Amino acid sequence: MRCPFCGTQDTKVVDSRLVSEGAQVRRRRTCIHCQERFTTFEVAELQMPKLIKSDGSREAFDEDKLRNGIIKAIEKRPVSIEAVETAITRIKEKMQATGERELPSRWTGEAVMEELQRLDQVAYVRFASVYRSFKDISEFREAIDRLESHSVSIPKSKKTAPESKKEDQA
Repeated sequence: MRCPFCGTQDTKVVDSRLVSEGAQVRRRRTCIHCQERFTTFEVAELQMPKLIKSDGSREAFDEDKLRNGIIKAIEKRPVSIEAVETAITRIKEKMQATGERELPSRWTGEAVMEELQRLDQVAYVRFASVYRSFKDISEFREAIDRLESHSVSIPKSKKTAPESKKEDQA
């Protein structure tokens, strides 16, 4: 592999690890010529199915669009980027496992909702409200009811430490 620092072809792999649940290989390399170190990632290049939009048009799968939608839903929520990347990997693996060359875009939206339900319930409701175009509060209630019926247990909102102290002092 060509060194990104000096352009020499001679590099040596000094460490290899599986990442992203085994979907990628991370390699640490050293340039034989300039001694600089750098990291590369190796991924199997698989063709993702095209998405069929609701208007019938076809669109190439866009991982960045998927990532941005999930990140927008989890904004200001306690969800790590690693968890997001794992969810994206799972969605892509499910897409590829269908064996289809084309999938309805609705399939991807439902897969995102499934992953968000695992990651964070607030993010799930946020995404669902936009994805399903909620018109009023009753649709939010229905989504929350569905979430509660599919969850083993939903933790009740806990008071933060400062709020608890305020109540104790009152």
